[in-house]
Amino acid sequence: MNVFHQRRLPELAIPAGYSALINAYSLEVPVPIKLAATGERHRVTDTDAWLIMTPRHQPQASLKGHLTFALKYEGLDLAVLKRLFLATGPVPIADWARDEPTGSYARRIWFLYEWLMGELLDLPDTGGGRYVSVLDSRLQFGTGGINSSRHRVKNNLPGNPDFCPLVFRTAELQAFCDLDLATRAREIVDKVPRDLLARTAAFLLLKDSRSSYAIEGERPPQDRIQRWGRAIGEAGKLELDQDELLRLQQIVIGDERFIKLGFRHEGGFVGSHDRESRMPLPDHISARHEDIDALIGGMVAFVRTQAQSLDPVIAAGILAFGFVYIHPFEDGNGRLHRYLFHHVLAQRGFNPPGVVFPISSAILERIDEYRDVLESYSARLLPLIKWQPTDSFNVEVTNETRDFYRFFDATPHVEFIYSCVQKTIDVDLPYETDFLRRYDQFRATVEEMFDMPERTIDLLFRFLHQNKGQLSIRAREKEFSMLEDAETDRVEAAYRDLFENDGCMDHE
Repeated sequence: MNVFHQRRLPELAIPAGYSALINAYSLEVPVPIKLAATGERHRVTDTDAWLIMTPRHQPQASLKGHLTFALKYEGLDLAVLKRLFLATGPVPIADWARDEPTGSYARRIWFLYEWLMGELLDLPDTGGGRYVSVLDSRLQFGTGGINSSRHRVKNNLPGNPDFCPLVFRTAELQAFCDLDLATRAREIVDKVPRDLLARTAAFLLLKDSRSSYAIEGERPPQDRIQRWGRAIGEAGKLELDQDELLRLQQIVIGDERFIKLGFRHEGGFVGSHDRESRMPLPDHISARHEDIDALIGGMVAFVRTQAQSLDPVIAAGILAFGFVYIHPFEDGNGRLHRYLFHHVLAQRGFNPPGVVFPISSAILERIDEYRDVLESYSARLLPLIKWQPTDSFNVEVTNETRDFYRFFDATPHVEFIYSCVQKTIDVDLPYETDFLRRYDQFRATVEEMFDMPERTIDLLFRFLHQNKGQLSIRAREKEFSMLEDAETDRVEAAYRDLFENDGCMDHE
């Protein structure tokens, strides 16, 4: 082939692993971000979309051959495996395990069948073979694992059968993990005086709350922004469960007269409506309302168990993006999705005490990339969802889709959010502390010149900051008409000395 599911291959090649299984069994699943094949050349070609192996890697043309290839070179794709097991039934999996009772790939597939399908195969417990991890931690991030003596495997899957997105161990993600950003943040904070740190933390918290609403295109009143900011500041202190999510939705919505609070009891989608017919035009279709309890239950179990042994940012990305794809509420999903980043990071002690990284602000600055990340899965998922419009101009999903919200590749999402966290630590945190320190110096300098109230100094500063170090003609003629020209020059020079020479004026 040179085209597979409308995706071009870099060369003429034979599908292998998951691509071959999807083709052979006509599996209706989101096509993996990267697929594998074997080509005619005796060198491996590795692109963003394809892994082209050499002719000697060509697997045996059988279920066993392609599953072995997939586990060896492609890692786990739980959505594909679940649909595959539904297509094959238990017999070929049991036969493989019976034929190779000590084979590592046979035992892993046997375990995965029982774990995904929730049913035991008609097989006795295995009697030999060393323990082998279900997930290859060289390819994907897993947990420490729990031994399954029945299969003699270590279950190191980073989730449970109701919620288990996976993340590949890319060079970019490994580099982020190696930075040890939590330690870097503590080192920055330790150098900041306590009173200055408290003011920095308050500003960053408000900045995140305001940005989270701005991402949704909303401009709520200040008291609502501050109320949501206080909730973010308390993130991680209470256990996450359904009741906590409902409490948070009430805080973020505020006025509930026009919104149905609580988990949805009908379909949901993100998108628009046709202007004339009001027909839904979905960009993303949410999980069926019948599946929400199980999916949220899986997320809660993930937070309390597997998330505790994963890298905190990876765990936060898995949870938060899993939540936003499920979209369990009629409104408030986006802001709660971003709250969940803070919940996991705070719960794991990633951020210094009292400091909230303005992740929403970093997202807002890269809003197009954020939307691309969300669509990296939604665009592959949407064609697989069968739906019909309802009388209320909503959608009703008519096929089984729960597995698509349980299992997806969260690698692009985690890479994006890790870059946002790095930016808040390496740029925002030191900048804001330094900015406040310079502001204090500016205020002290002005107080030495004039007997001026603090609120007037703050107004003077804001005029200078907005006009790149100069008082506008309007400000000189109105609010600060009492200043003489020489005094204005001294104030402007004081500002420039503190903010102009090192790029602080250009930060925003």
